Amino acid sequence: MQLTKSRRRLAVSPGKGGTLAAATCALLAPGVVQQVVAQELEPWIIDSAALYYGESDGRVRDFSISTYAKKEIHEERYLSLTLAVDTLTGASPTGAVPGSTPQTFTRPSGNDSYVIAAGELPLDDTFKDTRVAISASWERPISRLSKINLGVSVSDEFDYTHTGINASFARDFNNRNTSVSLGFAIANDTLDPIGGTPIALRPMLETGNNTNKRPGSGERGDETKDVVDILLGLTQVIDRHSLVQLNYSLSKADGYLTDPFKFLTVVDADTGTFVPGPQGSGLNLYLYESRPFARDKESLYSLYKRDINGNVFDVSYRYMTDDWEIDSHTVDMHYRFNFGDRGKYLQPHLRFYSQSAADFYRTVLFDGEALPSFASADYRLGEFDAITIGAKYGQTTRRGQIEARLEYYQQRGTADASASVGELARYDLYPDLDAVIAQISYKFGR
Repeated sequence: MQLTKSRRRLAVSPGKGGTLAAATCALLAPGVVQQVVAQELEPWIIDSAALYYGESDGRVRDFSISTYAKKEIHEERYLSLTLAVDTLTGASPTGAVPGSTPQTFTRPSGNDSYVIAAGELPLDDTFKDTRVAISASWERPISRLSKINLGVSVSDEFDYTHTGINASFARDFNNRNTSVSLGFAIANDTLDPIGGTPIALRPMLETGNNTNKRPGSGERGDETKDVVDILLGLTQVIDRHSLVQLNYSLSKADGYLTDPFKFLTVVDADTGTFVPGPQGSGLNLYLYESRPFARDKESLYSLYKRDINGNVFDVSYRYMTDDWEIDSHTVDMHYRFNFGDRGKYLQPHLRFYSQSAADFYRTVLFDGEALPSFASADYRLGEFDAITIGAKYGQTTRRGQIEARLEYYQQRGTADASASVGELARYDLYPDLDAVIAQISYKFGR
């Protein structure tokens, strides 16, 4: 489970609802014992949501439902539970490039194949999976101004399993106008693709040939990775209308970080034409990708939030850098217009994202050149810019609050400049990506 950034209300609260609401009783006569009446515990808060994400050109589609529940079990002690189910379908880019002749690819299992028409971007249309994720956390105070939160998370899909634990500590200072937090998360993920994980930078072979699987993997070999996340946060109330937040996070991943379903096309360095694959296979030469076995990421996050005549504006900036030479910048803005007498609001949203390419990102590999230690044509590791624009509408009902969100996502990337040789210069080697995001949620409880 990834660490979530701490949030804080604009108005400074004198304390939480779980404190004693009354501790006095009128003395009706001598000898009558004083009674202490505790405030009722907060009821269950339930937040359910359904989300649809759909990419253009028949690419990835995701439909997910999730439910979040929180209950005050004892005075200022809260149990939180989350259940999420995601269903992924559609077609996923393989990393291969389009060409002037049809291309044949074998399935990741090695038991089947499919053909891509000339001039089309190679997509694997068997991209189907269902993920079930559950998490739980326990929050409790350890003093009047500090609290801890302990959590666990588990998720499982067809060929991927995640388990994790996390913990965080928060402490208020300066009459609750300043809050500092420290958190960490540890996760272990297991990848278990059918047919085993391929040997990096080995050729894709014909159907039924699994000799390029990692030694000892057998038909269902697995690989693992470990991820450690640390977060340090500071939230400061500036005045009764505004606050700022600063976070620093460090993430260290070790283990199998390669995507076994991605590969690179080998082409002639002068003509850009495909190079024949292993003798007798009838395939072009495609090599499975290879990524480093470690990745360290650092990020700085800042947020400014302000109440403007009953409306709320916030803007955040995040800078991320890692030892794969990827640098990214994210600017995120919301403006919440509150109106009406039923808790209605409309919140426009605008987000800009830009990243540089990993140092081992290659659109193609050239025949005759020495193989690099690491190479990937995964567009997610390339240089690209993205924009998200949309809005959320919310309204208070008699029993809770309903919200609806609709957004449009656009991504424009840049292929490796050296790849546009010969006939490859005719094709868009980093096709544009457009997607629609729609979500509806309902919250009830407190």
